[in-house]
Amino acid sequence: MSTHQYILTGAVPSARRTYPRLMYVTYAHYSQEWRSQIHAHTCSEMFFITGGNGAFLIREGRFPVAINDLVVVDPGVPHTETSQNGSPMEYVVLGLEGLEAAPGGKGHALLHLFAEDAVSGCLRTLIQESREPRPGCDEICQRLLEVILLRLHRRDDFTMSGAAPAVSGISRECNLVRQYIDNHFKENISLDQLAELAHINKYYLAHAFRREFDTSPISYLISRRIRESRFLLAETDHTLSQIAQILGFSSLSYFSQSFRRLEGMSPMEYRKQNR
Repeated sequence: MSTHQYILTGAVPSARRTYPRLMYVTYAHYSQEWRSQIHAHTCSEMFFITGGNGAFLIREGRFPVAINDLVVVDPGVPHTETSQNGSPMEYVVLGLEGLEAAPGGKGHALLHLFAEDAVSGCLRTLIQESREPRPGCDEICQRLLEVILLRLHRRDDFTMSGAAPAVSGISRECNLVRQYIDNHFKENISLDQLAELAHINKYYLAHAFRREFDTSPISYLISRRIRESRFLLAETDHTLSQIAQILGFSSLSYFSQSFRRLEGMSPMEYRKQNR
């Protein structure tokens, strides 16, 4: 899957925050590496299908999409998208804070844009700006979003609410990643794998995870392993090498260095003190 994503810094002047806030811009093009996984986000997403054909699975429903379709998915709504064989799907995703699909409480909306040239032009400029960010990029992208929404609000079939807050509390993506680490900390885990699991850009994941838990995903993984190692050191007769291998450390030296950094003593010193 060929994907490019730009994460906005939130530097748009607060006076313009009466509009939904643009959080990220993603452009995706189907490839053999595309993996469709059910997932949800803490913000709304607007999917503009710019090429090919495919389908969306949202909650228990499934419906086809094609070029010029727009799909809006509310915060916290499980969904995924697939591409049709022989007609690779392309789309632009806008992550929005403060917007939800209003009709029927279904958690999503679907409409066809027909010949919305102004919307298409704004999307092309958004992609161009986000691929090569320069001074003023965030505000330009935010204002382009506002133009898109104003154009869409002229339509009779576009009924969106601007009062939807972001999902409160720990973000679903970060909580999902933390739970996965807790259940699989003995395995070989990379930031790329965690980002794929959460279905978000790895740099955004690292930033959001640190904001939620005051540590990075990989640092949390190491601390989870060290916490387990304390039990193995105190309650078993495994050698240090065996413990390092059980817990997924690449080497004994890496385990020892990580343990000393977090516990202030070597693994052997800890074992002696807690036997």
